[in-house]
Amino acid sequence: MTTQGVQALHLRHPAFRAFIERFPLYLRTRPLDELRARDFGRLDEQAQVYLDYTGACPCPASLIERHREILLGGTFGNPHSRHDPASASTRLLQRARADVLRYFHADPAEYLVIFTANASGALRLVGEAYPFDGDAEFLLTADNHNSVHGIREYAARRGAAIRYIPSLPGSLRAEDISTHLTAARAGGNRLLAYPAQSNFSGLQHPLEWIAVARDRGYEVLLDAAAFAPTNRLDLARIQPDFVVLSFYKMFGYPTGIGALIARRAALGKLIRPSFSGGTVKMVSTLLRSHALRDDEAAFEDGTVNYLALPAVSSGLEFISAIGIDTIHRRVTVLTNHLLERLRDLRHACGRPAVELYGDTAPSPRGGAIAFNLRDPAGVYLDYEAVERRAAREGIALRSGCFCNPGAGEAALSHSPILVAECLRRSGPAQDPARYRACMSHAGKSMGAVRASLGMASNFSDVHRFLEFLEGLLDRPAAELTA
Repeated sequence: MTTQGVQALHLRHPAFRAFIERFPLYLRTRPLDELRARDFGRLDEQAQVYLDYTGACPCPASLIERHREILLGGTFGNPHSRHDPASASTRLLQRARADVLRYFHADPAEYLVIFTANASGALRLVGEAYPFDGDAEFLLTADNHNSVHGIREYAARRGAAIRYIPSLPGSLRAEDISTHLTAARAGGNRLLAYPAQSNFSGLQHPLEWIAVARDRGYEVLLDAAAFAPTNRLDLARIQPDFVVLSFYKMFGYPTGIGALIARRAALGKLIRPSFSGGTVKMVSTLLRSHALRDDEAAFEDGTVNYLALPAVSSGLEFISAIGIDTIHRRVTVLTNHLLERLRDLRHACGRPAVELYGDTAPSPRGGAIAFNLRDPAGVYLDYEAVERRAAREGIALRSGCFCNPGAGEAALSHSPILVAECLRRSGPAQDPARYRACMSHAGKSMGAVRASLGMASNFSDVHRFLEFLEGLLDRPAAELTA
């Protein structure tokens, strides 16, 4: 379908002209309509409204075809071997590393790329190897993915101090970081971890924190998994010590590959707790000694997913051809439009139907919106029931706390006293159903609904989603969970 054809389809919506008058910038993103027809046409063929881009980007058809051509056009072997098929794989591996550094403007003299199974795997590498001890500190925002929170267990076992930067009530933005940075201590290792963009609310935390923290003697771990798909990340301008991401969130394919982009100096501080195949240059069973590799391979356990790595290079080429700024512009416009409409949704009695979480100002934020629905009496609609009902109408949403308990607790106004009481009532096994019942009894929700936009999103997606929500107005919560 041509751009003109897609625009004609949009014009069937009476609201489209008003939308364009309000957001004329949308017309500058028309190449994405051609992209949708070419690479994501199955969304329209199957009448799917996909609004879970923070969970994963759907795979573009052309990336699948390009990867097929590469695999069938060569013979590839384990890159740890030395024959021609192994050398072919090694060249593709080296190209993928170079392409990742080039895309993020990372100087190869300063940064290395370590391929992992996903962003969580990259975070585990840092957590298990960071030199936490009794003089060390782990500072992190409450607004973080569970895979970042999990690093605190490594820190705790080694006696390091663990401190959280709370989220501000209402806006969910983190408190001023400068008040949480401690003075440098000789020999004390200190790690700050935070997301460039919240996977819960879509709020973006200041990248300027990186320089501030590093000037105070901290290493900085930046979770860019939710940020990189729709925003430019320039490591020549901002210079975190560690960056983690997953490529399927950026361009849908391949799954099962993430990366840790690490400064060479920071990587040199990490102390791996073990070794495995591919990570060592020498091992002796007689002397029980080993020597790790001197490069990124020291952190890549076993054999990398060498057949999938060409798809990483193709994906970065794909997103570069589209233009990350074009994607950012489209997502920003649609997100602002959706936020405006959600704020305006009301029941016939005048009560707001949507409870939005986090600062709803136009920027800085990404394309994820977290919210709950309330019925005319103010009772929460079951967020899981909303997701199920949406799925029956071909709308893909996400419900829960999105593996981000810190943002969820702040958004839903959970107090330490209430959490402690509900944990007690949940029993020794901490039964989630009993915990949720306790929260519900206190008038609190345990989770939310998240709609998130991405490179293939268009006006029609948002329009259909809003029509779905309008169909829930003026109905009691009990009716929707029956």
